[in-house]
Amino acid sequence: MIEQKSLSKKDLVIAYWRWILFSNCNYNYERLMATAVVFSFKNVFKKLYGDNKVEYKAALKRHMQFFNTEPHFGSIIHGIVLAMEEQRAQGKPVTDEAINGIKTGLMGPFAGIGDTLWQGTLTPILLAFGLSMGSQGNLMGPLVYSVLMACIMFPIGYMCFMKGYGLGREGIEKVLGGNQIKKVITGASCMGAVVLGALAAQFVTVSCPQTIQMGALSMGMQKEVFDKLFLGILPLGATLLTLYMLKNRQMKPTLVTGIMVLVGMVGGVFWIL
Repeated sequence: MIEQKSLSKKDLVIAYWRWILFSNCNYNYERLMATAVVFSFKNVFKKLYGDNKVEYKAALKRHMQFFNTEPHFGSIIHGIVLAMEEQRAQGKPVTDEAINGIKTGLMGPFAGIGDTLWQGTLTPILLAFGLSMGSQGNLMGPLVYSVLMACIMFPIGYMCFMKGYGLGREGIEKVLGGNQIKKVITGASCMGAVVLGALAAQFVTVSCPQTIQMGALSMGMQKEVFDKLFLGILPLGATLLTLYMLKNRQMKPTLVTGIMVLVGMVGGVFWIL
């Protein structure tokens, strides 16, 4: 009779913290996050397969396959996979192909979800707080950003990890089914766009010091022309130009930075900008 080995809450918590703290360690283009996955699962494998060296080695090799996702929201995959490994250790017909298929099939969708909600929405919002404080000379700006990010993302990752374990292999359709995920992503994308627009308006500064002389009348180009036509048109133009070079022309960020510096220098020398 096969021993019914089960994972404890402590096993899961250790696996989660190992993953979330070391997810990008030893990051490489051959396996990306695979070594972090193995490090996260190492103690679990010892408990499940420790007395069976063949299965233990097979588990390590199984999870050295290429893997890449967003660490926090994508941790739901780890929970699901641990549930499958637990079932396998209990003698249930869970194959290597099933486990790797779950990882391969879900890492892309949850990377998209995580990147949209974290990098595309939460990060700009929290940066707005930190940058606003920092621009006023408050050294607490970076600290506030870091603390808020940790206090939000670590609990999200933990809940996703535990939820994945609770759902197991059969319950993943409940997460991806329906339109709830699409609605969340759409709303988050809109909020992220608004926040990025606000950041550009606040921190991108471009002005024209030129004046137009008409007899005794002196008219400033910035206040009397550009601001009257469209308030903030020059910062918006600089932002859209940068976006065009990055997205449409596929230029490297360093090249775009160099171009913008050159434009600023030329504009300053000729007293245009």
